[in-house]
Amino acid sequence: MRYLFENYTFDPDRRELRRDAEIVPITPQAFDLLDYLIRNRERVVSKDDLIRAIWNGRAVSDAALTTRLNAARDAIGDTGEKRHLIKTLPRKGFRFVGTVFEDQQRAVGSANLATHGGEFGKMPSSAPRLSIVVLPFANLSGDKQQDDFVDAITENLTTDISRLPDYFVISCKTAFAFKGKIVDARQIGRELGVRYVLEGSVQSGTDRLRVNAQLIDAESGAHLWAERFDKPRAAPLDMQDEITARLARAMDIQLMAAETRRLECKEPKELDGVDLALRGWMVFFQKVSVAGAREARSIFEEALRIDKTNVDVLMGLVETHLWEVNAYMSQARAEQVRLAEAAMSQASELTPLTARMHFCRAALLVALRAPEGALREIELAMSLDPDLPYVHVRAGWVKIFLGRGEEAEGHVTTAMRLSPRDPMLGTWYAVLGLADLHLGRLDKAVDRLRKAVDIAPKNELPYFHLAAALALQDSKSEAVQASEVGRRLAPIFRIGKCRVEVQSDNPVFLRQRNRIYEGMERAGVPD
Repeated sequence: MRYLFENYTFDPDRRELRRDAEIVPITPQAFDLLDYLIRNRERVVSKDDLIRAIWNGRAVSDAALTTRLNAARDAIGDTGEKRHLIKTLPRKGFRFVGTVFEDQQRAVGSANLATHGGEFGKMPSSAPRLSIVVLPFANLSGDKQQDDFVDAITENLTTDISRLPDYFVISCKTAFAFKGKIVDARQIGRELGVRYVLEGSVQSGTDRLRVNAQLIDAESGAHLWAERFDKPRAAPLDMQDEITARLARAMDIQLMAAETRRLECKEPKELDGVDLALRGWMVFFQKVSVAGAREARSIFEEALRIDKTNVDVLMGLVETHLWEVNAYMSQARAEQVRLAEAAMSQASELTPLTARMHFCRAALLVALRAPEGALREIELAMSLDPDLPYVHVRAGWVKIFLGRGEEAEGHVTTAMRLSPRDPMLGTWYAVLGLADLHLGRLDKAVDRLRKAVDIAPKNELPYFHLAAALALQDSKSEAVQASEVGRRLAPIFRIGKCRVEVQSDNPVFLRQRNRIYEGMERAGVPD
């Protein structure tokens, strides 16, 4: 059995640790310690457990244990502020929290693939889920001075994708062995043991850049997705950041969709926690609504019964509970908030806080009527990952509760630039429309809320905001129609429930909110 995590391969039988194709030096006891932590990654390992397993119960000082633990961390790059694989739980022990793939057959890809002359070794197709290599983007400008810029796009994109949960990403050092080579994607997939290959090109003009990208199924060679976009010239680092952020988000969406299609061929009994997490998130993205959140949550709950330590599943529970709560459609609000708090707490114990976890905690704090704390969480998330579009949307949403709705547009338009075809685009227009409604910009509110319901017609809450905006415009018949659609989708929605469960005490927000309630009443929304 080999264990794969990030760009490492850990082989206990050969007693080898490799980073990509290179052997990493590691002392025998540090190797044994890492072996024990990986094999027992489903639980917290105490100091006594390690002493019994590594030193056969002999008396060992804390300093000696710390030295071996640090050696293991050094070997896998788990050092300094980047500690994210081996977690220390004070007074409890240690746990390996990195995403690990078990592999009984796959060989390690060579770092010298370009010397093989096209004769690639036959490899099994059982590559890890969400495994991908980003091939060096081609420079089509004919200007050699642009090579460094284009290579930086490949490197930054590889880094951005590797931050996504549960992804297995081949390092740039290995990928650059293919630079300038014409190699079939299926051969690359067999050699590197990945399911997907991303390739692309950059063409530089006088005043703009053109970027092309294609995602290829490495097993079949089929093209799964392609996109071309033009970007006006700007500062090189700004251009790199925007290009890579946009492509990384697109890869997250497309690979999740591709993996979900694979799951359709599996029997229910064959699905594990990671499979179910993928399925749950796709339901959530495809059925943007309270009803969709409930369906996704049932899948996350099933996944949690299989794997209680899957952080992606725990985040799914947090988001789906709070989606229902913050839309004023929960029939057991206090219990759902409690369950979201419990899932958030469990996730925080399992892994260091990430941008995504701060993002989820912000929604929890809004439900707890603490929008100031929610904004602090969003600011922390932005500092960790400024290119995550959802964080920008949530920043705009939270500022509405703080009476700062005029700032929402800047945040949401940033997200739209980073992910212009996002499956949550309808929700983003709903946030813009809600901000406009709070600010009394009724024409803009109606326009954006109509876009929101056109893109996500099952999403319940925007219909009630649209009804309020139309009623305040004195478009009574259209307001009633919007209200009736919303009531068919969400018969439990009540203005009185919104008043009781309001998420902020901010006086500016409350004054604006009362005007919206007045519009809902005129549109026939029940009190």
